[in-house]
Amino acid sequence: MAHGTTPHFHNTEGLRSIEVGSKEFQCVGALPPFDHPHIFIDMGKDNEAVCPYCSTLYVFNAELGAGHSNPASAVFEAHAA
Repeated sequence: MAHGTTPHFHNTEGLRSIEVGSKEFQCVGALPPFDHPHIFIDMGKDNEAVCPYCSTLYVFNAELGAGHSNPASAVFEAHAA
């Protein structure tokens, strides 16, 4: 999927868990240049998922809305070069 349609989240702050408003997203680990391979995560019917690279626990919260997170600083915004 293209980055424009799939939310990306990061855990540069080293939090134990991040609430997200999307069940399908990509984890980038920390902000570049310290990121890991951008991993597509699909929670399916579950409400939690762990990134296999950085072990961040993502918890689904429908109240946040697609592409949003708590904390809001965990949303990764890619900037074109």
